[in-house]
Amino acid sequence: MSTELRLLLAIVLSFLIFFVYQALFMDKPQVHRVAPETKAVPDQPETPSGEGRVKPLQDVTAQTVEPFEPRNIQADLGPERTITVSTDLYVAQLSEKAGAMKSFKLKGYRESIEPNSPMKEIISLRGTPDAFTPVVSFLASDGHLLHVGPFHADASQDTIDASRQTRSLQFLWRSPEGISMVKTYSFHPKTYEIGLEIKVANLSGKPLDNSLAIAVRTLFDQAKSSRYAFSGPAVFIDGELKEIKLKAIAKQPSLAGRISWIANEDQYFATAVVPEQPRKARIHLAIGDNHVLQATYVDPADPIASKTERTFRYRLYFGPKSLEALRHVGSDLGKMLDFGFFDLLAKPLLYIMNQIYRIIPNYGIAIILITIVVKLLFWPLSNKSYQSMSQMKRLQPKMAEIRAKYKNDKKMMNQELMNLYKLYKVNPLGGCLPMVLQIPVFFAFYRMLYQAIELRQAPFFWWINDLAAPDRLGSFDIKIPLMAPPYGIPVLTLIMGASMFLQQKMSPPPGDPAQAKMMMFMPIFFTFIFINFPSGLVLYWLVNNILSIAQQYYITKKTV
Repeated sequence: MSTELRLLLAIVLSFLIFFVYQALFMDKPQVHRVAPETKAVPDQPETPSGEGRVKPLQDVTAQTVEPFEPRNIQADLGPERTITVSTDLYVAQLSEKAGAMKSFKLKGYRESIEPNSPMKEIISLRGTPDAFTPVVSFLASDGHLLHVGPFHADASQDTIDASRQTRSLQFLWRSPEGISMVKTYSFHPKTYEIGLEIKVANLSGKPLDNSLAIAVRTLFDQAKSSRYAFSGPAVFIDGELKEIKLKAIAKQPSLAGRISWIANEDQYFATAVVPEQPRKARIHLAIGDNHVLQATYVDPADPIASKTERTFRYRLYFGPKSLEALRHVGSDLGKMLDFGFFDLLAKPLLYIMNQIYRIIPNYGIAIILITIVVKLLFWPLSNKSYQSMSQMKRLQPKMAEIRAKYKNDKKMMNQELMNLYKLYKVNPLGGCLPMVLQIPVFFAFYRMLYQAIELRQAPFFWWINDLAAPDRLGSFDIKIPLMAPPYGIPVLTLIMGASMFLQQKMSPPPGDPAQAKMMMFMPIFFTFIFINFPSGLVLYWLVNNILSIAQQYYITKKTV
């Protein structure tokens, strides 16, 4: 087997290993060490959250009660009241039953690409027990959340418009024991960040030992989750991003460390809780039979003494996993958008793509322009490689003579071939170098296109109406082997395969006919691999092939 063929087979093997790893192990827990973002909150002394926000209350006669255990008070509030808050970015519905959200819809995103598709709803727990988030409560000694509610909203109207200025909404709850809680949400225009201030007053006559806990709940559908992008609970703990596989929650239901944020995330969206400052705290994870995933942050504040009030502050993020939006929140929330080993290449590519889109509002064109830029960066090196390939093609007759002469002596054959390369100053591996250099960029594109929400439902031209989905022209009801639904004609992928075939025909063939047949099989192999890839990735590879063919043709004509 020739050295060039061995290298190409190694390249193919690297593709196979990468994709098999993605398919089998992508959803395993992964820890990535990262440096803190510049927007992260500066280190503070290790004092509990809420310390310094404690104030004494007026002298009142406290009830003499047993240790605090909030009860479910069936206050006569009439029908459950819902307050709707809207901004330019979302519509949130909050219920007095839990003083929390029961629906959160994003105005800039749709459930599907179908016409008149409804807004994307990232919080929808209808039909499940305690269908609200975030749930603010107290942690019992056995680790369960104590019931807190119902609340009373201070809003005089059932609708609040926060599209032009920050608007606040308060919810009040009191227990018979003398404990009260006031939750104040602050809704800001032009951002997915929501402020949450919690004031807990203790007039029970005894210290309140139960820790404050805030939980985000998400209805998780395993069937709809992507195999190639993480979905589940995530936490930024001790300067590391930790993503926990759903199946591992039972074995690792709690974590402790310096926590910057916790979140439930899927391929494109996330619901997160960001404490006012990173603190040494605990989180608890659980997923119920009703497929509700719950991630709970346990505040590390000290017990609340009798006749005192403590204030806790958090920030909520309910929105897309957009790098710009996440970084705007700070506290290392931007680390949630993680491209793994290729993060160093993928994030600059994402940034450049978004900058191009601001000028030319078509992500398909942005991908084409990025491909051209990458090709220009490698142009000088590619020129040398194509010159080497052209020289190799001219040496084919002499190489055939050597192979025929020493067909029974492989060692002598290889030695004579090496002497021939040295005599004509030809590098037999030079023709493979462009493909080798493209692999890191390809994998970076691969990871970026699977996770970049900018490409979700982003149209290009003609039948390509979603650059994050495989290209399909038409639709079949018949299941096609190796093709993921929907079933249709992968036109762009077939054109890409044809371009690889043409590029292979232009390359110098191996002297061994068996090896030549194997090399011609490569375009077919790659076409089958790409059949389920996002059309944006296929577009990148096709444009790269076309540019390579043009460059190779030019160099070949020039050196003849």
